[in-house]
Amino acid sequence: MFIKRIISSIALIGILFASIFIDWLCGLMIAVLIMIGLYEFFVMLEKKGIRVYKYFGMCIGSIILLSIVFRFELTKNWELLFIVLGLLFLFIMQFRRRDNSGVIVDISTTIFGILYVSWFLSFVIKIRYMPGGVGLLLAVLLITKLGDIGAFLIGTRFGRTPLIPRISPKKSIEGSLGGLIFSICGALISKPFLDFSYLHLIILGLALGALGQLGDLSESLMKRDCKIKDSGELLPGIGGALDLADSLIFTAPAFYFYMNSL
Repeated sequence: MFIKRIISSIALIGILFASIFIDWLCGLMIAVLIMIGLYEFFVMLEKKGIRVYKYFGMCIGSIILLSIVFRFELTKNWELLFIVLGLLFLFIMQFRRRDNSGVIVDISTTIFGILYVSWFLSFVIKIRYMPGGVGLLLAVLLITKLGDIGAFLIGTRFGRTPLIPRISPKKSIEGSLGGLIFSICGALISKPFLDFSYLHLIILGLALGALGQLGDLSESLMKRDCKIKDSGELLPGIGGALDLADSLIFTAPAFYFYMNSL
């Protein structure tokens, strides 16, 4: 499993570096990965017996992503309009149903998937499109994914105390602390891209590392509810696209808004 994880990671790093210097190509590659993750999320809900509007949700999710990739923006935060329109059409679609049972759950989970996967992860693309976006994207990836690696390595070797066994039995407090240390190291490595003091970088690494672990735990919580281990089988040793990107779900928006606030 570890060897498969390494091979998948190397392949992903190669794809990233092949596209990261061309903004639209990088954005398109990220968008494709996000759409695969959104499909996995909807399939996961279907396995739980929820009548999610999978293809409609993917259509709205893809429009949001493509509007960002190709900078189609009539007004600021134009993509939010698609979410509002999506909700409106979902209500209209309910008029064709023969019964009213499950309407709230079906609509809510579809909109939640669009927000949770497509919109939250779209901030990865927005980071790439910022001034100095290549460095900023590399920074957030280093901080977040080194946290993942640290949690896995330290947890596998030294993990003794369960973190939240009800959600993820294999995650440990030792692994969590190791992940935070690796995230801080990722922030320090990112100093060429982030003109911050070392103390500032340590705090940033700690904050994003914690958010990354919350993203991982949130997906684990939903997978546990749906009684599945991985969201998909796209990446041997890692799982699905959503398993790969879960730690970025909260770190990407937080990093984007923080950098824009400076």
